[in-house]
Amino acid sequence: MPNEAWCTPLPNGIRLAVQITPNAKKSEVIGVLGEALKIKLQAQPIEGRANEALVRYLAALFGVPKGAVTITQGLANRRKTVEITAHGVTMDGARQVLMPSGRE
Repeated sequence: MPNEAWCTPLPNGIRLAVQITPNAKKSEVIGVLGEALKIKLQAQPIEGRANEALVRYLAALFGVPKGAVTITQGLANRRKTVEITAHGVTMDGARQVLMPSGRE
């Protein structure tokens, strides 16, 4: 069974532990690194640009409004906790959206 500490259920969504790498050529999910989901972002880590890019990227992947994606911890760090609260967002759905090719 793969380590799934990077994704935990909430009553109305999921909580993700992510580690971001800014200044990438394109935004993409790399895979699981320890207990966090590693995501490359095509944004600079200045003036909150990487945080905004992470919210936009996850909202687009899950097909939810940007308001449904909240960074709850780690605004100034590469390691962040993100909550996605929307009807129909589940751990199984997160696995399908974030790990479509079995990158765990």
